[in-house]
Amino acid sequence: MTLTTAMTIRIGTRGSRLARWQAEWVADRLRGLHPGLNVELVEIKTQGDRDRNSPLAAIGGVGLFTKEIQRAVRDGSVDLAVHSLKDLPTQGPAELILAAVPPREDVADALIASEHRTFDALPAGARVGTSSPRRRAQLLFHRPDLEVVTLRGNVETRLNQALQGRLDAVVLAWAGLRRLGLEAHVTQRLDPPEFLPAVGQGALGIECRREDAAVLALLEPLDDPATRRAVRAERTTLAQLEGGCLIPMAAWARDVQDEDEERIDRPALALDAAVFDTDGRSRALIALRGPRDDPDGLGRRAAAALREQGAASLLASAPRRPEDSVEPP
Repeated sequence: MTLTTAMTIRIGTRGSRLARWQAEWVADRLRGLHPGLNVELVEIKTQGDRDRNSPLAAIGGVGLFTKEIQRAVRDGSVDLAVHSLKDLPTQGPAELILAAVPPREDVADALIASEHRTFDALPAGARVGTSSPRRRAQLLFHRPDLEVVTLRGNVETRLNQALQGRLDAVVLAWAGLRRLGLEAHVTQRLDPPEFLPAVGQGALGIECRREDAAVLALLEPLDDPATRRAVRAERTTLAQLEGGCLIPMAAWARDVQDEDEERIDRPALALDAAVFDTDGRSRALIALRGPRDDPDGLGRRAAAALREQGAASLLASAPRRPEDSVEPP
């Protein structure tokens, strides 16, 4: 897009250091792609930011970290919003569109355990902090002898619980730590498929008004087709199961190459997904592949397969609210 006159784009963002890093990352790329474009960051406080002490399940609703920012995009206070995609509900306001999904960061979780270093080395009864029901369920599925402690606050606050010895370990997203330059504190990566990530983990989602053709054109070069189809398959699975962060669900989609019967490589999309009960005692787990041009179809098949594996009873036992919340970094 060629700018014939000076144009200013306002990006709505949360105020945390990670959220501002993500918004500034997008701003820098927009400036580089469109010389002469003015880009401003507008800080917006969300419900999740205002209450940093209560468990997410106590205050959560769909869009706990996004509703106020989406409202600002809708009313024109800002032109676009940069979200951690795992925060973004699968059903959003009709006036908004997910205009771009940039290349995804690493999807792994990360263990910070200054003394014991690895997950297997943690002693029985070790206290491990997380605010994510998905992480809690997976930790307990592999190690029911652990004590999983609910943890709130920004990335640095949660990290310090382990670094200062208040907890034996904490689990955070590798992507958030790397973006903040804190990955040196990680003592073990918790990689898929053993530890599956949250839906959309490591990806950013850029929203704007559906009818704003100028902003859509500005954002188009930021979109990464491989990341978009992967997170679309994951998000379709989540939507089909009608789940949010209070439901311990994990999903990991990525491009792969399949061999057909003539041993010819064919591009495909792979999806691993799991639903746990809240205490990690039971798990429904699937691994499927499908054509890259039908991520929605793969997501629907995954949801149906999870139901066949018993996901319905696991979902029924999970704590539910009229609106489910999302998972923090």
